[in-house]
Amino acid sequence: MTPPILLDIQGAVAHITFNRPEQANVLDEDTGRAFIEVTQRVHQEQQRGAVRAVLLAARGPHFCAGGDIRSFAAAEHIAALLDRSIPPLHAAIHTLSTLPVPVVSAVNGSLGGGGIGIALCADLVLAGASMKLRGGYSAIGLSPDVGVSWALTRLVGPMRAKHILFTNQPLNAAQCLAAGLVAEVHADEALLPAALARVRALAQGAAGSLARIKSLVDQAPGHTLEQQLAMEHLAMVACGASADAREGVHAFLDKRAPRFAGAPEQAT
Repeated sequence: MTPPILLDIQGAVAHITFNRPEQANVLDEDTGRAFIEVTQRVHQEQQRGAVRAVLLAARGPHFCAGGDIRSFAAAEHIAALLDRSIPPLHAAIHTLSTLPVPVVSAVNGSLGGGGIGIALCADLVLAGASMKLRGGYSAIGLSPDVGVSWALTRLVGPMRAKHILFTNQPLNAAQCLAAGLVAEVHADEALLPAALARVRALAQGAAGSLARIKSLVDQAPGHTLEQQLAMEHLAMVACGASADAREGVHAFLDKRAPRFAGAPEQAT
């Protein structure tokens, strides 16, 4: 049986690839189970220093169209199916979102339902020109899952999030870029190379610096300015005590590329 999600770790980058291209990579129970297994493996590899960045991508013309609506239709009790299928997806999203390493998603084609939550759990979202985001939940009488309501509200604010989810009006890649939902837009054929270049560069970075940047930005919405300033102080001092800070400072003055601790060898 072909696995619904592939995991490949190369050069300190964990490549997580959704692998149901014929079904637009929709989410079913098997995919949910595979997703939590893959993310737990990535977490374990990150803890031992083998993963310094993560790339989320998908095979085929669509990143993820959302839930498997055919399985909903076939279920005797939709609520029971959802009650079984949601927990592993949510556990996987939580694991990915809390990794202390950069996560990049490369999104092309249809992005709907829970696929939105998967794409937007990344720290950086790169979009192909074909990307089209559509909520979809209210059209079939359901509500958001997989962190969609949290991610949209955080990125575009409550009113815009409600508009996206109430109306189901699609947003193309350019509109998503303007709204702050994606960081970059590329031609479809250039998307994966651009995402690979970005994630490989991040894997070469100073791990402690990137982890603290991620933590500071992610926690900022829940902090007062006073709290955030205190957190920045602690983080800066901790970074300053690292060998990477000394290497970075000397590399800057020497006008050379830094060689941070644990970074993989660059391909020549």
